[in-house]
Amino acid sequence: MATPVVTTSSGPSRTAPAGRRPAARLAGRRAWVVFVVPFAIPFVLFYLAPIGYAIVQSFLRTERSGGIFGQARTVFTGFDQYAAVFADPVFLQGIGRMLLFGVVQVPIMLALALGLALLLDAGVSRFKRFFRIAYFLPYGIPGVIAALMWGFLYSPQLSPIVDLFDAIGPRPDFLGAGTILWSIANIVTWTYTGYNMLIIFAALQAVPPEVSEAAYMDGAGAWRIAWSIKIPLVRPALILTAVFSIIGTLQLFTEPIVLRAISTNVTSGYTPNLLAFTIASGNNYPLAAATSVVLALGTFVLSFGFFRFAQRKGWS
Repeated sequence: MATPVVTTSSGPSRTAPAGRRPAARLAGRRAWVVFVVPFAIPFVLFYLAPIGYAIVQSFLRTERSGGIFGQARTVFTGFDQYAAVFADPVFLQGIGRMLLFGVVQVPIMLALALGLALLLDAGVSRFKRFFRIAYFLPYGIPGVIAALMWGFLYSPQLSPIVDLFDAIGPRPDFLGAGTILWSIANIVTWTYTGYNMLIIFAALQAVPPEVSEAAYMDGAGAWRIAWSIKIPLVRPALILTAVFSIIGTLQLFTEPIVLRAISTNVTSGYTPNLLAFTIASGNNYPLAAATSVVLALGTFVLSFGFFRFAQRKGWS
């Protein structure tokens, strides 16, 4: 008896020729260029190139032979411009002023952002979408517009707030020598609290609800759950917002330059960034470049130092 033969209808194999496989791999390896180049070109032209140019400029100086109207020539001066930066008392005062600003303003702002985020994350809160937009809305207002608005509210001649205080008590001077720094801090806090709140709130949304439910079943109240469970779990987000705030503090520029138009207590070197802008406006580009480089390095040291400190403490 003959054994039946079973055939299949799978058809011939469609294996690609061996010569095409290396070409396909090569095309796959080159595909990343299509995605990287559109980002890399602007990044190099508008970020790395200006930084490099500023560093080169900081080692130069323009000299003129034969008086003010003589022929100008650029000479290499080494670290002379950096020595001039550190010898400038206005720059050192601006750095000290910004450090004081950061020590007071940043913790208050982050505490408010954390409180708002916890409030939105609470199960009893209502209209979450509305309040998220309301808290974030100040960040959406351009910095110049926000500073002008608060400048109006600070102005003794125009502000309804000043008139209100004048009617019930002593007349405040929001633009005085001792209060102008904290008036600027109020603007920054009003602007960026909602932005930091969204970062922290997003981290809270990633916390598994089962963790809070288990703590609630064990008898923990809302405050205990927030302090012992939620806050420790969102520490990386708090560290991130703190680093952003440190960087923004040392780069403070918009609010001082706007308030400078309505208050004589904001000088041309009130902040290091404003000082660099003033020096550059006087056509002393090498000194302005050196000031900017020192400010950038100081910002990097403080922000990275805080980040490393947080890592060693196990906060992140």
